[in-house]
Amino acid sequence: MWTAPFWRGTGERAVKTAAQVFVAATTVSTGAELIPAVGVEVINWISVASVTGVATILSLATSIGNASFTAGR
Repeated sequence: MWTAPFWRGTGERAVKTAAQVFVAATTVSTGAELIPAVGVEVINWISVASVTGVATILSLATSIGNASFTAGR
C-alpha cells in the first residue's frame, strides 16, 4: 500500500470516478436536454459537489481496501 504504483493507481481511479460522477450528477440534476434552455445557473452545484466528493472518497476507500489489486500485483 505504501508504494508509488499503488498511489498512482489510486489517484487515477479517484480522478476518473470524480469526473464520471460530476458529469452524471450534473446531467441528472438538470436533465441533459434542459441545460442549453435554462442555463447552468439552475444546477444545484452543492449537490453535485457533495455527490462527487462522496464518490471520490468511496473510490479511495475501495483502493485502500484492495491494495494489492490497485498496485497491480
